[in-house]
Amino acid sequence: MGNNFVRWILTLYMFCSVSGEGCSLILKPSRVVVGFGEPVTVSCEAARPVRVLGWESTISASHTQQDLSIQWKVDSLIDWIEEPICYGVFFTAPRQCEEKLNLVLYKTPDRVSIRPVNHTGHMVEGMEYQLLCEVQNVAPVQYLNLRWYRGQSEVYNHSFADLTSSSPVQVSSILVVTPTRAENGAQYRCVAELELGPEGPQPPPTVASEPLNASVYFPPMFLSPEPEVLDLKLGAEISLNCTATGNPTPVYSWQSSHHTQETMEDEAVLTFSSLVPGTYICTASNALGKKSKQFIVKAKTKGV
Repeated sequence: MGNNFVRWILTLYMFCSVSGEGCSLILKPSRVVVGFGEPVTVSCEAARPVRVLGWESTISASHTQQDLSIQWKVDSLIDWIEEPICYGVFFTAPRQCEEKLNLVLYKTPDRVSIRPVNHTGHMVEGMEYQLLCEVQNVAPVQYLNLRWYRGQSEVYNHSFADLTSSSPVQVSSILVVTPTRAENGAQYRCVAELELGPEGPQPPPTVASEPLNASVYFPPMFLSPEPEVLDLKLGAEISLNCTATGNPTPVYSWQSSHHTQETMEDEAVLTFSSLVPGTYICTASNALGKKSKQFIVKAKTKGV
């Protein structure tokens, strides 16, 4: 058969082909996941005698009139719109059919970054903030999951399954946080994960951002805020512990019910070898507030 006959057969295929159930073409494998720039080879086999068997493709198109199998082979796949189709023109009905290769060309992100939105510096307990994760040049975006972590705990998962672009795009995700004092020093990060199915690489390829360290400011708080009653024992030291948690670190001041009492140091813990019975008030303060605590020092009654 000459080239004119082959061209006629191909023209007939283009206008009369069918696909799906009943088509005697088998793709091996039927779904291919390929990294950008990687090689790919797929075999198309005819299950019955065929006049012409071939691949319709923008690259590596080919056909055969002798064999029941033909390969589509690319040494380095970089075409984002490639949609290879295997076609067959048969001697018996159905005379024309085609099978489109389920081809996924993927690329991991160039960069994943995280930053606060409209904010710099520390956060304040109880206030709402937004963190932005940006992913640059990833494809296909519909297979992308962005996982947000605080420490080792996943706190949010953003899917882009509703998008359909096959070529690389830039996408972003926002996490809304209302930090507590327990989250001071916590690290936030986002991880871009391409979940490409069982035919894709396992485990799925991931690219993570650098961690964002959260500095959370909160007012002072005592572990035991209720007043403390201490007995003053003759010859024994006595300590008043006013330690409070807070960010920034609290500063301390002391007051006494005794106006003649010597000036007390501005420390969290005061230790005395002798102390006049009475009420002592400690105040822990920082930029966000202050809290006070009472220490009631009593003289130990003889015989008790």
